[in-house]
Amino acid sequence: MNLQLSLFYLLSTVILLSALRVITVRNPVHAVLFLVLIFFSSAGLWLMLQAEFLAIVLLLVYVGAVMVFFLFVIMMLDIKIDKIRQGFWRYTPLALLVFAIMAIELLLFLTQVDFLSLPTTQVSPMTGSNTEILGEQIYTAYLLPFELAAILLVLAIVAAIMLTMQGRRLESHHVISVNQQINVNKKDRMRIVNLQQKNTTHTHNKKDESC
Repeated sequence: MNLQLSLFYLLSTVILLSALRVITVRNPVHAVLFLVLIFFSSAGLWLMLQAEFLAIVLLLVYVGAVMVFFLFVIMMLDIKIDKIRQGFWRYTPLALLVFAIMAIELLLFLTQVDFLSLPTTQVSPMTGSNTEILGEQIYTAYLLPFELAAILLVLAIVAAIMLTMQGRRLESHHVISVNQQINVNKKDRMRIVNLQQKNTTHTHNKKDESC
């Protein structure tokens, strides 16, 4: 076993164990730190695949920005861990069933398909930097999957917002009524003030106070 293969197994083991700890650890700060370890190990795998741009972006964007933001939010919010975990293990049978189905599907796919016998397509060699090749492939050959991934991310953001507002009264949030926006009158949004008349009134009031 050469050094590259040993490093691959080491990083893969760290990723799997860290992912398991992310969902089983009780402290949310520790979960974020394990997630940071996953990103570092994944960046190592990208480097082994000679995808330096993806490794650097993973470290800069996720570790340097997103995870720091998560830590600030978790530390600033008063999160009741015991209240959140109430009923967590109630969904364990369903989670195990979904896991078993996915594991069986992956096992059947990996054992039934002979990847060595699949026809390969001749790909013309590309010239340019790693970033240039990646951008060209994303916005040409993989444009549709890229747009679908963007839509899924937007849906995830909307779902996260709805989950945070679940069980709370809408009056406590700054909710904008669509009907009020449509039926608004210009007099309610804009008022013309005569500055000269206002200054004259202000001067008269000062004279009255002095008297």
